[in-house]
Amino acid sequence: MSEKTKLNANIPELDIPTPNLDELEKGPWPSYVGSLKRISVADNKHSKMMRGVTGTLEQSFVNRRGYWKGGTVGVIGYGGGIIPRFSELKDDSGETMYPDALEFHTIRIMPPAGLHYTSDLLRKMCDVWGETGTGLICMHGQSGDILLQGTDSDGVQVAFNKLNDTETFKDLGVEDFCFDLGGAGPAVRTSASCVGAARCEQSCFDEGDLLQA
Repeated sequence: MSEKTKLNANIPELDIPTPNLDELEKGPWPSYVGSLKRISVADNKHSKMMRGVTGTLEQSFVNRRGYWKGGTVGVIGYGGGIIPRFSELKDDSGETMYPDALEFHTIRIMPPAGLHYTSDLLRKMCDVWGETGTGLICMHGQSGDILLQGTDSDGVQVAFNKLNDTETFKDLGVEDFCFDLGGAGPAVRTSASCVGAARCEQSCFDEGDLLQA
């Protein structure tokens, strides 16, 4: 199909050219590109970050390479749970092409038991992440965790402090509920999603047997 379908017709246009990403808005299905663009033009403090991320993704399609490198970012008291991403995309003068997207870190958050969510909990989680990050959420990642995608190094701690505070969720009628940090790197992953020694070089016991017990 050569034109946007009804599902994608209201996706806003950016002030940067994205011809390759625009192709992914065509067809009968909702497009993740539309979500990126909506956040990019939203009236919040992280919209410029998402604009830069969208521009970086367009360059990845043009040049067929990724522009994100890892690093070390964390929260106090934890050795994992954060996926650090720093942009390597430069302009012709060697400067960062999208300075607002120089950092784009992901926070892994453990889901509630049994992946059971109420609509009120989902709304509250979205509100918190919309205030402290880009608002982009993936449910769920390979680790079984909720992926909150898009904040800088300082924002990581701010977001986690709020998500890990029972005061944030006290109006939901659940006593002492809050989110804890998920697993990344050497940290324990969400156990229901752990494949143990089948894939993990840091396995130290029979995880499969534990899950079947």
